[in-house]
Amino acid sequence: MASEEKSLHFIEQIIEDSLASGFPQDQLRFRFPPEPNGYLHIGHAKSICLNFGLGLKYNAPVNLRFDDTNPAKEEQEYVDAIKEDLKWLGFNWTEELYSSDYFQQLYDWAVLMIKNGKAYVDSQTSEEMAAQKGTPTQPGVDGPYRNRSVEENLTLFEAMKNGDFPEGTHVLRAKIDMASTNMLMRDPLMYRILHRHHHRTANEWKIYPMYDYAHGESDYLEQISHSICTLEFVMHRELYNWFLDQIYDANKVRPNQYEFARLNLNYTVMSKRKLLQLVQENFVDGWDDPRMPTISGLRRRGYTPNSIRKFCDIIGVAKRENVIDYSLLEFCLREDLNKTAPRVMAVLDPVKVVITNYPEGKEEWLDAENNQEDESAGFRKVPFSRELYIEREDFLEEAHAKFFRLSLGKEVRLKNAYIIKGESVVKDATGNITEIHVSYDEDSRSGSGSEASQRKVSGTLHWVSIAHAIEAEVRLYDRLFIDEAPDSHKEKNFLEFMNPNSLQISTGFVEPSLKTVQAGDKFQFQRLGYFNVDKDSTVEKLVFNKTVGLKDAWEEKGKKEENVLMNTQKEINKYVKEKEASAAELLLKTIVENIKTIDNFSLVNQTIVKNIKNDNNSLLFANLILEHSDKVNPADIDSEALSKLYTMSLKSQLALVRIAVLQNLIHDPIHLDSFKSILFELKASEKNETVLSLLNQI
Repeated sequence: MASEEKSLHFIEQIIEDSLASGFPQDQLRFRFPPEPNGYLHIGHAKSICLNFGLGLKYNAPVNLRFDDTNPAKEEQEYVDAIKEDLKWLGFNWTEELYSSDYFQQLYDWAVLMIKNGKAYVDSQTSEEMAAQKGTPTQPGVDGPYRNRSVEENLTLFEAMKNGDFPEGTHVLRAKIDMASTNMLMRDPLMYRILHRHHHRTANEWKIYPMYDYAHGESDYLEQISHSICTLEFVMHRELYNWFLDQIYDANKVRPNQYEFARLNLNYTVMSKRKLLQLVQENFVDGWDDPRMPTISGLRRRGYTPNSIRKFCDIIGVAKRENVIDYSLLEFCLREDLNKTAPRVMAVLDPVKVVITNYPEGKEEWLDAENNQEDESAGFRKVPFSRELYIEREDFLEEAHAKFFRLSLGKEVRLKNAYIIKGESVVKDATGNITEIHVSYDEDSRSGSGSEASQRKVSGTLHWVSIAHAIEAEVRLYDRLFIDEAPDSHKEKNFLEFMNPNSLQISTGFVEPSLKTVQAGDKFQFQRLGYFNVDKDSTVEKLVFNKTVGLKDAWEEKGKKEENVLMNTQKEINKYVKEKEASAAELLLKTIVENIKTIDNFSLVNQTIVKNIKNDNNSLLFANLILEHSDKVNPADIDSEALSKLYTMSLKSQLALVRIAVLQNLIHDPIHLDSFKSILFELKASEKNETVLSLLNQI
């Protein structure tokens, strides 16, 4: 194993060290332990690929174990969905197991711990327990029930099991150390009362083990050698080991816990609670909505198992948390689909083209290459006729020099067909173009070898024959959130950052070769992006989902917004220097319009903070953004930074800065009071009439 040239990640190195120290390879055993309280998301894919990848690398068994210890949140639907996702990703588990398989053994061990003075029944309220547990800097204190007798604890625990008490009246706690520096070791809960129906054990149990207790003991029962968790469980490792200490038999394999950095992806949320909220409040159409980061959502969107596995391989296994750019996931998908997806033609925003010199009633079936990246993909036939659809954006009546598509008097090639030239247009009563009339060069057919066919033209357009086109519903999906970190902003609900354009539905037309497609089939709509057939699709009504564009539109959008702000800052400099009032007014109007075009909350926020410095133009820029952006308000800015902005701006020698900051203070009553004394001093010395007018309003 160690002789492989590819460098090992740190988990593999740990395993290699275990083997080198004499641990038998045939005792290596791993597990993937999801809780069935929601659908798996892209973050889980990293753990799946890690655990099952280790199993494949070391020819070791990997269990699928459902940690089903909380019937209040768990459902069979989630169990079934998780199994489907794992199979789709290409992984097979050795055994399908459940923590509920071990409920009796866990109960028996808990009884043994009570007898050994290592556990007790606590009858405090949750608030009382939280209070006596202390703080990270203050040790906890013993609760009033910590020294109950073994007999009383056994009696109460059995009554809890029998359902004699209502929920919340008693819990079983481990008896460890209320002064421990690790708060998780301050007598953690082991069991709570839940009168809930369990998806496997029905109503047999009235008490259910806590995750920290059940997890490590389940690993031990399954003889898992390396228990791999994410970094948030680092502090839990001490407790994991303490529970094992109570039951460990030296003749058996003792599991060891290791932690790696979870996958954090920008422009989305990974919290199951928040994903559930999106589903329950109908912000999305179920867990498998193609905008969701769930594996089932990605599958429905058109992602491939290979692209997700490749993504997990590229990001690797690390010890430190970091945020991965969503664009990398899309890159992996494009790379995979580019090799495998057949090319077809579809028009999503059609305008009619009439080839005036093409014979009426004539049709041709032309050869079209299925995938230039795959020689074995071959060719298909596409029909050509006198009347076609092209994309509306591919025509301009009067085009600028850099427009390389169809316009009047200009030639372009129709993909796999002929060269055409724009001649005239037909418009409706409101001036909208309803038809484009063109002529074609009969000798220019693609692949014919004629001199005309080899003539260079400025652009190539996709098209479909109207007589043969199949109407289809096309769902244009985009990212669900417009902010890089929608759930990371104080005082902001992540729902405020939802992308209003995350789904747009249009009626398009596709070539007839797609008539018999099946759900899940994937294609490249030439020049438009990658699309797949949705599960809602029927023979009578085809439905396609946009999987991903041919280029990273979000990267382009991000760069564009950054450039807009950079250029706007230059406009600020011009605005400050401009002496002529009307010209200054026009510059200010441009500045405000530019600010309003920026959608990225984080970019707006960061730009404000970055410009809080001893420079009049920068201070003016920050104040104008704060005043005119609808993406940010004073409460979103760090309080210390905002106070610094206000203070420096009020003391600025440039009247424009003082005017701008006063406009912001007028709309920020929370901070206004704390600046009353400075405003009073300013009013006494101020000479600018506009500033004085604003001060009088305050």
